[in-house]
Amino acid sequence: MTHYQLVASNKRRSALIIFSFIVFIVGASYLMTEAFGYGLDVVGLALVFSGVTSFFSYWYSDKIILGISGARQAQREEFFDFYTTVENLAMSQRMPMPKIYIIVDSAMNAFATGRDPDHAVICATTGLLQRLNRSETEAVVAHELSHIKNYDIRLMSIVTILVGLISLLADWMLRGARLGGGRKKDSKNKSSQLQLILFVAGILLALLSPLIAQLIKLALSRRREYLADSSGVAMTKNPAGLINALQKIDQDKEPLEAANKATAHLYIANPLKNTHKAIGMFASMFNTHPPVEERIKRLKQI
Repeated sequence: MTHYQLVASNKRRSALIIFSFIVFIVGASYLMTEAFGYGLDVVGLALVFSGVTSFFSYWYSDKIILGISGARQAQREEFFDFYTTVENLAMSQRMPMPKIYIIVDSAMNAFATGRDPDHAVICATTGLLQRLNRSETEAVVAHELSHIKNYDIRLMSIVTILVGLISLLADWMLRGARLGGGRKKDSKNKSSQLQLILFVAGILLALLSPLIAQLIKLALSRRREYLADSSGVAMTKNPAGLINALQKIDQDKEPLEAANKATAHLYIANPLKNTHKAIGMFASMFNTHPPVEERIKRLKQI
């Protein structure tokens, strides 16, 4: 399979996931509104409130994430190979030079963040820079530049906002239901049986919708990792570099102390290194990243 076929396949599947996500949010919001008897004004207020707070989180996402991660800006003289690798690849792709940060930690990992290519950041741990050779470092940088070039950093920020939006809406609906508010005046025109079915469905949806939204987000995150892998290889023309880098990162069992569940999906590999994993069919559903073995298998097919 060629790089272009992999990219096209990943884009189609990502578009399908995004479309399904939007349909789910619209449908869930409407059903919860009907079930709990709220008017569109209440739902609108919830959406506006969450939208304003999410906008500020999105606009300053890079500063927030870098602050949480304890990252500091990398100086060219101190991290010459890392700096010039990013510089050369960005120049070859005619992309703006992203800001370069490092996390002082012996764990091996890297991530990209920011709202667009003009406000992007690439960050790597000192452990990764010390233990990868130039070719492998270039492969990791190309992977992260692909996230920036493909606007994955913006997409995942928006998806995170949508997950927060549906979670907030569901929480408001449940709180209102416990307080007995929100019944519409025309609810008496509906049969009591239908109203009961709607109410039970609304309760279940309010409880499950944040989990469903999170699962959709994780599915999209895994899909974008495949796309960044193939796009990164297209930049370097060296699949072996990324394969070797992924193998070394996977063999590193040290968790990244600065990472948490909110930022784990940003990294090139799961930084938490959880030892307690789900089993069977549920294992892949809750992973932030696809299995390294599967990523390597796909890279070998290019």
